[in-house]
Amino acid sequence: MNTLYLGNNEKDIETAANIIANGGLVAMPTETVYGLSANALSGKAVEKIFLAKGRPMDNPLIVHIAEIDDIEKFNLVSEFPEKARLLAEKFWPGPLTIIMKKSDVIPVEVSAGLDTVAIRLPSHKTARELIKKSNTVLAAPSANRSGSPSPTSAQHVMNDLSDRIDAVIDGGECAVGVESTVITLAADVPRILRPGYITLEDIESVIGHTEVDNAVLMQIEKNAKVSSPGMKYKHYSPKAKVILVKGESKRFVDFVNRKYEHDKTVCAICYDNEKKYLNSKCITIGSESNYIEQAHNLFSSLRDVDTMDDVKTVYAHCPKTDGISMALYNRLIRAAAFEVIDLSFNIVGLTGPTGSGKSEVAKVFKELGFYVIDADKTARDAVKDREVLDELAKAFSNEILDENGNLLRKKLAEFAFSTQENTEKLNSITHPKIMSMIFDEAYKKSNGNKNILLDAPTLFEAGADKICTTVICVLSDSDKRKERIISRDNLSEKDADIRQSAQKDDKFFTSKSDFVIHNNSSLDDLKSQAEKIIRKVTI
Repeated sequence: MNTLYLGNNEKDIETAANIIANGGLVAMPTETVYGLSANALSGKAVEKIFLAKGRPMDNPLIVHIAEIDDIEKFNLVSEFPEKARLLAEKFWPGPLTIIMKKSDVIPVEVSAGLDTVAIRLPSHKTARELIKKSNTVLAAPSANRSGSPSPTSAQHVMNDLSDRIDAVIDGGECAVGVESTVITLAADVPRILRPGYITLEDIESVIGHTEVDNAVLMQIEKNAKVSSPGMKYKHYSPKAKVILVKGESKRFVDFVNRKYEHDKTVCAICYDNEKKYLNSKCITIGSESNYIEQAHNLFSSLRDVDTMDDVKTVYAHCPKTDGISMALYNRLIRAAAFEVIDLSFNIVGLTGPTGSGKSEVAKVFKELGFYVIDADKTARDAVKDREVLDELAKAFSNEILDENGNLLRKKLAEFAFSTQENTEKLNSITHPKIMSMIFDEAYKKSNGNKNILLDAPTLFEAGADKICTTVICVLSDSDKRKERIISRDNLSEKDADIRQSAQKDDKFFTSKSDFVIHNNSSLDDLKSQAEKIIRKVTI
């Protein structure tokens, strides 16, 4: 399919309207982001949206109208509540989507099987002209590949969907830059399902008490039914891994610089005033106090990450969670797949080769006041999770489960470690759950202790070093390590040598760590080394 690149003149808009009338797809500009539009009253046309985007079919779409009267003209809802009328009069045309009970004319492809429909009236002149000339209403989610950052320019659309859609209308850069606020009026109490430019305070000034759905700021269950786009899946992500970092500017800058010292593939998304203090590559999204500017720049900043060579990890400075900032947080937390580092906590990573005596060091840190997380234990607990077990069985074989559905660890090892590809498959399934459990234990179960020690033999291999404020490696002489391995695991000298030879060398650990503890002599010496480090890293 050859995607037409159209202007926003009358002739081109008519061309686009004809494409819509013939069941095609047109990316159109709106004041929020570019939308991928099709005839909302044709299930077959709407189905093409999901195919072009690679979008899950259980994710509902928003219906775009040109005039408020279109709701009644096309019989879109079974009831147009008074609160909806008040909101429409105040905020339409504009970046607000209202969910109401749908009528029978709304195809199941639009509503994702729900009894509601989401409707908005965009303020962008070109979008409204296209809707009018199409003589219908348009279903239009963001015009990007599902999961990637939303497009705020026609070029962004072409980068994602060229040759997958019929046409794109270039209407310039989007003014707002984040998707519309979504509110449902189909519940007992009005509830915001997705924050945007129209804030909670704006809405309450018109219709009174309004709630914010838990899914706005937190992750929901995988199998939960959602009422609005953007609630369920990982969204807005560049190819690089995004991690959200919560903390005041100096701690954020110090944290990123420390990471960059050991890893040159690190990049920061930051505020203007932080750029001059950062050593890493960085992308600024605006002034720390200008939330409108931040919203406008957010998605283009996430897309800019993919244009930067060798960037693998992005640390994004966490915005606030009120006003327009709530919309920024909502998008970024999904881009980060809900990985948020809270710098008011101090997560110290502890690692090193097998037999170096990490457990002895962990005991010392515990005695000196640290809360210790055993990553090996967390990994064992992670594979007890039903969803993880189901994914593992699907990826490898039901042979890894016994008759009661419990994991047969040795059988899993046979499959998972047979090839490098299988090992990577295992890690892709288990690591997200392990990381989620580590976050949960560190921030919720540490009994208020702000100093956390993460004891993780494969800290670097698992990428867990990325969430640590500091990393310590424990090293020991080869003979001492062999002695510990033989004693601990009841191995022969030959087997101990084989296990040691499979380990990374000392340089691998020292090059990635902030501190080194040498565990060769007495417990007193070990405590002395640990105490010196603790004085430097404790908050």
